[in-house]
Formats: sequence, structure tokens, C-alpha cells
Amino acid sequence: MNIVPDSKATGADTAGSPSPGAARLGSRPFAATGILTVNLDAVVANWRKLEKTAVPAECAAVVKADAYGCGITPVTRALSAAGCKTFFVATLAEAETARAAAPHASIYVLDGFFPDRGDAFATFNCRPVIGDLNELAEWDVFCRRSGWTGGAAIHIDTGMNRLGLSISDAEGLLPRIASGDHGIKLVMSHLACADMLNHPLNARQANAFRAIASQFSGVPASLSASSGIFLGPQFQFDMVRPGAALYGVNPTPEADNPMQGVVDLKARILQVRDVERGDSVGYGGTWTARRPTRLAIVAAGYADGYFRAAGSNDGTRGAEIIVAGTRCPIAGRISMDLIAVDITDLPPNAARRGHFATLIGDGITVDELGHHFGTIGYEVLARLGSRYARIANQSEAITAPQAVPDAVPEIAATPAATPDR
Repeated sequence: MNIVPDSKATGADTAGSPSPGAARLGSRPFAATGILTVNLDAVVANWRKLEKTAVPAECAAVVKADAYGCGITPVTRALSAAGCKTFFVATLAEAETARAAAPHASIYVLDGFFPDRGDAFATFNCRPVIGDLNELAEWDVFCRRSGWTGGAAIHIDTGMNRLGLSISDAEGLLPRIASGDHGIKLVMSHLACADMLNHPLNARQANAFRAIASQFSGVPASLSASSGIFLGPQFQFDMVRPGAALYGVNPTPEADNPMQGVVDLKARILQVRDVERGDSVGYGGTWTARRPTRLAIVAAGYADGYFRAAGSNDGTRGAEIIVAGTRCPIAGRISMDLIAVDITDLPPNAARRGHFATLIGDGITVDELGHHFGTIGYEVLARLGSRYARIANQSEAITAPQAVPDAVPEIAATPAATPDR
């Protein structure tokens, strides 16, 4: 993501043009049809709240998928400066980016290890999350041949039935743990139903993980991501791994959201037009004006991650967009680049061509949009389009990262494998 850190820019003025602070930025947000602002102060505040909730467990941060669409470099840098010492990514390419932003952090790669990528793990000084005995054997071969001693995590499946060693396979590693020089830095599992407070699988997974993790003597244990943190201390172990909650998604969907919103998304109004009573709007003619109607045509659509499912028809009300400070309903289908919004109830001239409308922010949350999109807030963030100008706001300057640590001497001369992108 080409996201521009700027401590003063507000991103856009809903009453007119983008703010002067935004117009000075090198990414030219003044030329974009939409502006996505990421509030790094809110990301840090959310991490600190989660850290406090999980004390005495360490609070790591999951920054995979470009930090859930919020920008892996600025988010990792801000959280590292705030005191976060451990980060989780999905791929080696993400690990490379995170390492540049957090030179001294521990970085775990959730997709695990393949033999042709060993040199890259050493070069970026990151750790694979291993969930298969064959994978572990391949890791051991690489470590013996290269002399690399950076360590790895062991992922144990306790009920998700996705990645991870079985309990019996994990028990087979206990003699290795007893030997002392095992190279395992973390043992972890993942909850399948943590966002459902009373789901019986939560307790079953926690009990199964506690039983096996307690036998990994001296190895820190981690079970919970965002929602699991709020299930209580018995789920927190030595480390928690929040992801979506850092970015404002509600980790407790059965209660009010304890997290701050992080993303503000605005898109430009391209045209204001009138339609007569009985006229249809948009593809398929599914929405019909029941009165003389004024529409604002907004420059965003499903190509920008605003799902087609959020549109409306004559029998169903869709999502809302804020125009001139007022929630206004979408009229008709969402198209690839455009959204029609019914602004009939606004005062005359309240909305004009070139003004900005709010798609996320000012009370419209990613969880609300997820409901209209037929999905969850996670996917809303991950799908935010590449055509928006990105601005990262933070009240204080972020310390510039130092150089990436060198690989261990034994393999420093070995060419690094190029990670997949």
C-alpha cells in the first residue's frame, strides 16, 4: 500500500476540497476520487487497551494482509515505537516489510516453512509457524545445514481443523522439549469460535491447549487472537495475538465495541442531478423514485471494495453514506465505480460537485458496512481499493527504523531466496 504518513493532514474536508495539509502530500490525494485516512493514534490506543486487558500476557500484533488494509509499514512502525515487540504476518514478503519497519522485533510467519525459503527466513530474521511434522523435519535440515538458530513456533490444532499438528503429533515432540536445545520459541493454537461468547468449543479448545502447552516446559504459549482476549484470563496464556481489533473491528460482537475506529473513507461527489417521480436509477432499474428526487453520484464502487450487496431496490433499503453531515440512503445498485445517493432531504446546495461524502467514519463503522455487504469487518478492511489516496495520521513523529539486522555469520554469505509476492 502506498500510504503517506502525515501528522497533520486530515485527509479531506467533507464540505469541499481536500484539506491544505493533504494537498501538500507527495501522493497527490487532491487528484484522487477518494481518500482513505488511517488513524495511527487509534491503532496504538487499541493495542494499549488490548495489552492492558491481557496483562500479564505479552500483547503481540497481527499485521498480515497489509495490516488489514491499513498499511503494514506505518502500522508496524507505530506499534513498534509504542512498545510492541512481536508481530505476526502471513507471508515472507510481509515479513520483509515488517522487518524494515521493526528492526528488533520478533516476527512470525503464519504460512510456515518451505525448504527453498530457508535463506529468506535467515535474511529477514523471522520465524516460521510450523504445523506439520514433515515441515518441522525440513526446518531442522535447514537449520543443521546453515547453522541458523533463529527458532520457530509450533502450531497445534485444538479444534479449528485448519493448520496445525494434531495433539498426538505434538505429544511426540515432548522428548525434544525435554532435551533442552529444541529451537522452539512459541507454542500456539487458534480459537475457531472466539467471537461467540458461550460457544462450547471455546472451553474445549482452551482445555486441550492448556494440557499440551503445559508439557512444553519453558516455551511461551499463545491461544487467543482479538476476540479470545475478551473471553477471560484463562484464554490469554503467555501471549495474545490481536489483529482485527487493532483496526477497529468489534472483537465482542455480542456487546458494544470496546475499540476505537481507525479508518475514515471519503469519496468525491462527481455530479448532483434530479430525477422525476417514477424514474429508475442504476443498472437493472431496481430502484424507482417515489418522489422528485435529488441524487449525488459518488466516485466509488465495487472496484474500490464497496460491495455491490450494499445497494438498494424498491423493496430493500441498502447502506447509507454521509453527505453534508447527514446519513443518506443509497439509491439503486452499486456499480464498479459509482454510487447513487438520495440527498433529497438535504438543504439546497448542501451537496455539490467536488464535495466529499463519507463512506466509513463519523459513525459508519466497518462492522456496519460488513452487515450490509453480507460479510464481516475483516473483509471490509482487507478489500479497500487501491485507487484511494492513503494518508496515515499520527499526532507524534514516529522514530525512523534502524537498518535490518545482519543474518547470522554462518550463512551471511548465502544468497537469500526471493519471497513470493
